[in-house]
This record gives sequence, structure tokens and C-alpha cells, in this order.
Amino acid sequence: MLLFSESSHAELVVIANPHSGIDKLSKDEVINLYMGRTRKLANGMNAMPIDLNSSENEKAQFYALLVGKEVAEINSYWARLRFSGQGSPPAQAESMEEVLRIVAENKAAIGYVDKKKLDKRVRLIYVFD
Repeated sequence: MLLFSESSHAELVVIANPHSGIDKLSKDEVINLYMGRTRKLANGMNAMPIDLNSSENEKAQFYALLVGKEVAEINSYWARLRFSGQGSPPAQAESMEEVLRIVAENKAAIGYVDKKKLDKRVRLIYVFD
């Protein structure tokens, strides 16, 4: 059961800082960064994935598209990793505007936003099929 309705369906895309040296990522690379399996970007920088707050519908949509899981499953996954000392979840942003600002200000940051919110401060690096 997916927690987002078609009416709230955003066209989510993954973005990076235009000065990061990242032109595009594969779905597997995005999964690895957001699930903590990879901590570095291809350019060698420590990755800084930015996630939306759990209350945002787009977060549920993002993880459904990315790994076919609900936010509760993702939270449980991170709780296990955190407890075992194997990692910590992506930084949280309160809104897509905050994601855009953080990515624009940090070369190592990646995030996801509605495609309609893209602007020249960020670079589009992945589009869901």
C-alpha cells in the first residue's frame, strides 16, 4: 500500500550542486546513497544526501519509487543501522525549498524535489522512469 495519492503526485527528480562535478546518477547510485551503502560521490567527496521530513508526502513517494518501501520501513531500516553503529540517515529538510537551498550551498549535497521547483541553483542528475 502506497501512502501518496495521485492528486498529490509530484514528478520527483534528484538534484546536485552544479559545481559538484556530477552530471548524472543511475538509480542504483541514488539507492546506495540514500540507503547508506555508499558514503562517497564519484568525485571522492563525502556524500550529503538530503531527505524530506517524514511528514511530507513526497518522502513517501520518493521511497516508493526508489526502493518500493514505505516511510515506516525506511525509518525501521535506519533505526537498525543506527543502533548497530553502521550509519545514520540522510539529513532532514523541512521543505523542498530547504532542499534546494542546502544543495545549492553544498557541493557534496544531493536531494530530491518536484521537477517544477528546479531552478538554476541546482543540476538535475536523475529522473525516475
